[in-house]
Amino acid sequence: MTANPAAKKAAARPGPRADKADGEAAVLAKIAAMPAPYRAMGERLHALILRSAPALQPTVWYGMPGYAKDGKTVCFFRADKKYMTFGFTQEANVTREEGAPHQLIESAWYFTALDGATEAKLSAIVRKVAS
Repeated sequence: MTANPAAKKAAARPGPRADKADGEAAVLAKIAAMPAPYRAMGERLHALILRSAPALQPTVWYGMPGYAKDGKTVCFFRADKKYMTFGFTQEANVTREEGAPHQLIESAWYFTALDGATEAKLSAIVRKVAS
């Protein structure tokens, strides 16, 4: 008797916990590869994002640490030459003002240090885009 190929494929697929662990390991590897001044900020950002929106799933998005909701990346960060950049994608929960046909929406922020005020602002942004 031959095993059902679909059942065999499903059995070989890792479960949600394995996906989250794999995603987190990949994100932590990306953070560990960041230059020294940004590595510590990346570690703090990673913890802040998971603390602010525990439902987000760590993932690597275009080579950067990213965080997904329902399989769609909603926010990310990267170390640039002079700054750390935090941003969100079009999948994030962002609304424009009612009646405004065109509107510029802030979608990325950059910073050179991660102090308490910056952490508080980023935490509020993460909670909003992940909701």
